[in-house]
Amino acid sequence: MLVEFNVLSDSARVWIYQANRSFSETELEELQSKLGAFITQWTAHGSDLKASFEIKYKRFIIIAVDQEQQAATGCSIDASVHFIQQLEKEYNVDLLDKMNVSYKQGEYIAYKDLKAFRKMAKDKAVTGKTIVFNNLVATKAEFLENWEVPAKESWHGRFLN
Repeated sequence: MLVEFNVLSDSARVWIYQANRSFSETELEELQSKLGAFITQWTAHGSDLKASFEIKYKRFIIIAVDQEQQAATGCSIDASVHFIQQLEKEYNVDLLDKMNVSYKQGEYIAYKDLKAFRKMAKDKAVTGKTIVFNNLVATKAEFLENWEVPAKESWHGRFLN
C-alpha cells in the first residue's frame, strides 16, 4: 500500500540506494512511476506493506516500510533488492555498491569510491564539516535527523585526522 512518506511512523524501516550518477528529468519521471507501481503491489506473506519512497537530489532512492502494521520479511526485502537490481540494469546505474561515498560540495553532490574519499580526507580536501550522506541510517527518524550530517558525526569521521 503506497502512502505519503510523511505519514509513515518515525520507526519505519528505511533503505537508501545511492546512484553513482544523477538521474535525468525523464529518468526521474520514469522512476517515480516504477517505484509507485512496485510499492503498490509490494507484500509480505500476502499482506500489503504500508510503504513509501522518496528520490532525493536526483540521486538517492529511499524506500520505507512502516513495520508497525506489517513487517518486511526476508522474501519481501529480497523482492525490493531484485527490483533495485532491475533498475540498475535498465538505467545503467550502480545503486547497490555500499563502498562509495556521496558528499556535498556546495550545492553539488559528489560521489567517490571509499579509497578516493579516504585520500581526500588525508589531504584535507574534505573535513569534519563536510556534509556527507550516511546511508546506513535504519529508520525514518534517523533518516530525517542523521542522513545529511557533518562527516565528523558519521561513520565517515574515522577517515579524518
